Amino acid sequence: MMKRLGKRMMVGLTVTGLLLGSLPAMAVGDDDGIRPSGGAMVADALLARPLLAVATLGGTAVFLVSLPFSALGGNVDTAAETLIKTPAEATFRRCLGCEISRRADEM
Repeated sequence: MMKRLGKRMMVGLTVTGLLLGSLPAMAVGDDDGIRPSGGAMVADALLARPLLAVATLGGTAVFLVSLPFSALGGNVDTAAETLIKTPAEATFRRCLGCEISRRADEM
């Protein structure tokens, strides 16, 4: 039973990797740039967004642990930008299926 589950897991991971690797090829050209396809939107909603949310939480934890050292080094803003703001923007401000997130000044 365990060997069978391991094979299924490896096949699933391989298929997922192949699908994620083909996401840029799924995009459709548009006058305003690139409009994501339905497959890119589904993959983004089911795979990328949850992983980016986990990255945001992990970055927040690392930021809090490293905060005393960042404060001593005078780079709290840079650490917050890299560890929290960038993954959070990719998670919550990026359109579904898009590769680039919108900045606050573009909204």
